[in-house]
Amino acid sequence: MLGNLLKPEFDELILSRDWNSLREAFTEMDPADVAEVIEDLPAQDSGVLFRLLPRDKAALVFEYLPPLQQSEVVSTLATEELKNLLNEMAPDDRTRLLEELPAEVTRRALTSLSPAELKVARQLLGYPEKSAGRYMTPEYLTLPGNLSAAEALSYVRAHGQGRETLSVLYIVDEKGRLLDEVRLASLVLSQPDTRVTDIHDRQLVSIPATVDREEIIGFFEKYDRVVLPVTDSQGVLLGIITVDDVLDVAEEAATEDIQRMGGMEALEAPYLESGLLEMLHKRVGWLTLLFLGQMFTATAMAHYQDAIAQAVFLGTFVPLIISSGGNSGSQATSLIIRALAVRDVALQDWWRVALRESVSGVALGVFLGVLGALRIALWPGHEELYGPHFLWVGVAVGLSVLGVVTFGTLCGSMLPFLLRRLGLDPATASAPFVATLVDVTGVVIYFTVASTLLAGLVF
Repeated sequence: MLGNLLKPEFDELILSRDWNSLREAFTEMDPADVAEVIEDLPAQDSGVLFRLLPRDKAALVFEYLPPLQQSEVVSTLATEELKNLLNEMAPDDRTRLLEELPAEVTRRALTSLSPAELKVARQLLGYPEKSAGRYMTPEYLTLPGNLSAAEALSYVRAHGQGRETLSVLYIVDEKGRLLDEVRLASLVLSQPDTRVTDIHDRQLVSIPATVDREEIIGFFEKYDRVVLPVTDSQGVLLGIITVDDVLDVAEEAATEDIQRMGGMEALEAPYLESGLLEMLHKRVGWLTLLFLGQMFTATAMAHYQDAIAQAVFLGTFVPLIISSGGNSGSQATSLIIRALAVRDVALQDWWRVALRESVSGVALGVFLGVLGALRIALWPGHEELYGPHFLWVGVAVGLSVLGVVTFGTLCGSMLPFLLRRLGLDPATASAPFVATLVDVTGVVIYFTVASTLLAGLVF
């Protein structure tokens, strides 16, 4: 009755779209009175007002609504009017509204949507981008906990049509909270009078709706499942994620990592569907940064222009030396990025990786350095090209390659750890970035070694 007495006041607040005042008013009212207010409103308004309620109170109000009104509230999630209204709301109001959407309504609404509407609804439901809530499907089957095995099989026959999978069935309480899971095979093999809650199958594992896609993949890898349930913070079952969805998630993640490793931002759409302006926007940032980094290489070269003027042949080895360091650094960063992604190594393993890559860098540097020195020593006409002290030139080049390759390998292996420690994606330690960094230091190492060893000989 209180709802009817205050109806004119609510009408004014609804007309003015004063959601905050409506929220405060509903907080002080009994759930039955709130339901009475919502019941008399058009579907498009009742659905929005229902979602202004806190999650726990919304569930109580929903129970007071008549079945017809419940259906109208659920159906508003798929209407164009609700989508338009949500788009027109201030971002903070929209986020608060969607975050407090009751799990019962979420589940029923998702089930009633077409695939196209489901995609839109996932975007509107307020789950973080690339979280489990965006990838789950509502096409699953739940079992009441008071059923016997025989009754559960009959229930599956009656309600299993059109479900995403029936290989795993989920046992929930009257509030929709996930209690346990049972495999269909275990249910079939159980005695007919055994209660489903007494069928001891395997440990229950669920994915929080807000975890990101990397963690989703980790759950499936760790527990070796083909399907996992998605729950909210209160343990209410919201949906399931199947292994085919995880394959799509893994492909998306791998694509983004590969694109970032190539020295660009990840594309939001397939290559041919990305517009030219978007493509330029995704690529120009890193190219600009790398271009500015190469300017430091030019500055370093200018610093040694006197040495180059006295021994012009030294400049011919610059591409050889810095490319060796860049290539070794790119190899190392690619190996470590992948190792971090598949959890072969963890952050605390950085010192082991540093030691391992230092040894590898030295070994590779020695091998490439010897090749470089031999190239100079055995090249026809070496005295005419490099002067009478060509052997010392070969030693300088060999030692420079050793230093640059060692530095490049160590730098390339440590950058992913540093980025992960800072909370960034290790894939942003892309091969072009490492190569640019090594280019600058390579020039400094090369000319420092050459100036030291060849002083008084060619200078």
